This record gives sequence, structure tokens and C-alpha cells, in this order.
Amino acid sequence: MADPRAYQFDLPSDGKPADVTLAEFWYPGVQQFWEGSTSRRIFDPILGVRAVVVHATAGGSSDGAVSVMRDGTASFHWLVPDEDEDAHGKFVWACAPEARAAWHVRNSCSHPDVNGGTAKVNHWSLGIEVVNRQAGADAFSEWQVEATAQIIRYCWAKYPNLQHIVSHARLDPDRRSDPGSSFPWSRLRQLVRQGAGDDVPPGVARIMNRTVRATRAPGGGGCEG
Repeated sequence: MADPRAYQFDLPSDGKPADVTLAEFWYPGVQQFWEGSTSRRIFDPILGVRAVVVHATAGGSSDGAVSVMRDGTASFHWLVPDEDEDAHGKFVWACAPEARAAWHVRNSCSHPDVNGGTAKVNHWSLGIEVVNRQAGADAFSEWQVEATAQIIRYCWAKYPNLQHIVSHARLDPDRRSDPGSSFPWSRLRQLVRQGAGDDVPPGVARIMNRTVRATRAPGGGGCEG
């Protein structure tokens, strides 16, 4: 059986996606909880991001997961809904601004293979929660794994120093086991590295290509003046 304490892969130097779209919407009303459940990052909010941490909720609903933000005890950047929720198969919930440090890993936790063992993980990471009861009968859906991979690919395209993809259990093995032994970590790694489909919709890609061609200098460069 897989050991979630060993879940980690580092992003390769090649294969970085140029751009990735993400189907996300703010969880209704979540903005009112940010002040009490997130912090200002102590590192640069773009250049300082080094890791994405994958969690599972140990509950069966997105609303139950967001309750920790209402209580001011924890937070996360994205929430991947479960099969019996309307959003499943359509979009993920955005829950905290990426520029803010979400409280998804204890400040004292670290791992020597993740950012050199640096503590205060929340300040240099992004957190994804996947709704799952963490029980043997509650399997992760293929869409949940694909959606988690798409979030990671979005982060890979956006954050130039992102390197580590790890489980919560990797960083806090004495207290946490999520996303659990049933989470298909190898499948996630494959999807992140290869992608499950077009990162950018064809229509957007055509617009981007036209824009690049239109803005390209016609000659060999240089300056006038």
C-alpha cells in the first residue's frame, strides 16, 4: 500500500507549460474570512513560491471544508469538489488569494527534501484541498485528480521558482496522512508532467498566436533614434 508520507515529486527543468487556464470560481462568501484565516506572505508572492501541497479534507462536502476558514483555524487556496456536488466535473473553488499565505501546514513543520528543510511552509507554498472522506469506500474521482493536476500545471506556468509537489503527510507525518494511501499519486505526477489535454483552449491559443505575430519586430532588432 502506498505511503502518503513519501508523496513528493519535483518538477523537471523541461516541459514547463507556457500558459494554463484554470476553471475556478470564488467559493460563495469566502472573501469575508480572509482577514481571519490568512496572512501576509514573508516571501515574494511570485518569486518566493516553491511548493504546492496536496491535502484531502477528511469530510464529504466543500461547505464542511470551508468551515475551518469561517472559524479562523485553517485555510487553503483551492478546493476540489466531490462527486456528489454540483461543481464536480465543472470547476474548482478558489478560496484564498494566491498572494496571501494560507494556513494549511503547521509553521513548525518541514522536510529536508522540500525547499531545503525551510520552515513556515505556508509562506512559500500554495495549498490544494480535495474533498474526500479519507475512508476506504470513498475513492477519488478521475476528474478530481485531473483538476488537481490542472491547478498544479497552472501554478507551474505562473511561478518561476516552483519546484516541489508534496503531500501534507510528507510535511507533518506525525499528525497527518492526507491525501491518503488511496490517492493516485503516480497518476497525478503523470498528469502534471504530460497534461490531460489542452492547457489553453484553441480559441484563446489562436488569439495568443496572432498577438505574438503582430507584436514581433519585423527586422533584425536594434534601435533608432
